[in-house]
Amino acid sequence: MSTKISNWPAGTPMWVDLGVQDLEAAKGFYADLFGWQFLPGGQFGEFGGGTAVEDYLLAHLGGRAVAGIGLRQDRAGWTTFLATDDAGVTARKIEAAGGRVTAHPCDVTTSVRTALAEDTAGAAFGVWQAGTHIGAERVNEHGSLCWNELRTLSYPAARSFYAEVFGHSYQEIPAEDRLYATIRRPHDGREVAGLQCVSPVDPAHGHWLTWFASDDVEATVRMATERGSKLLEPLTEGPLGRTAIVQAPQGEVFGVTDAPHSSRFFRQPPDQELR
Repeated sequence: MSTKISNWPAGTPMWVDLGVQDLEAAKGFYADLFGWQFLPGGQFGEFGGGTAVEDYLLAHLGGRAVAGIGLRQDRAGWTTFLATDDAGVTARKIEAAGGRVTAHPCDVTTSVRTALAEDTAGAAFGVWQAGTHIGAERVNEHGSLCWNELRTLSYPAARSFYAEVFGHSYQEIPAEDRLYATIRRPHDGREVAGLQCVSPVDPAHGHWLTWFASDDVEATVRMATERGSKLLEPLTEGPLGRTAIVQAPQGEVFGVTDAPHSSRFFRQPPDQELR
């Protein structure tokens, strides 16, 4: 197991939450798919720009938080949050770099100070200044977060924007048919996310894509489709194992990848925090 017990370093994608119109349907879908259990988000007071306590749930695996789910009136989707030491400073950097702050920094009791924003190409993301809630507490195993990837039409602009706002640097990954780089955080140079140049026909373009680990990708994908999901990218075998991109019944999109291979990715906490 990989668990996290202290704050994630700045610039790390470290929490995801889902907005949907039907909270009960989402609970049933992800409980079946990943074995999530749900607790009320009462510790948050109000979350995400005024979402009421009863409308926000924390998904847990083995007693540790892995994601959030709340009501949302517009199109369903997963939001990636990046860690920051100061949400106010980061919000100002976002605007200075040409992005847009869509929900200004606010305190959610003592749990977190958070904001929502869009980069220069309109990809939505959040920033997370941890209080008592550090974000994801369990990673890199079945049903938990293992990778985040920005799929953008504006590859050079995205590199510039996230470098200016979060201090990210990049490692290009050679490929004949695409531009792809891993994103390195400034704290220690660890690879923390992916950046891919895609075409407008890519089903996940213009978004931060959330990837969840699975012990059996084929079985997870089969279960998802049996419960009304669509496959936007079919099951594929690659250097890091099997992957697929799923559109859930309410419309949100996420990726699934082999859990044994997810240790290739950044999301291993420091050795002393592995359990």
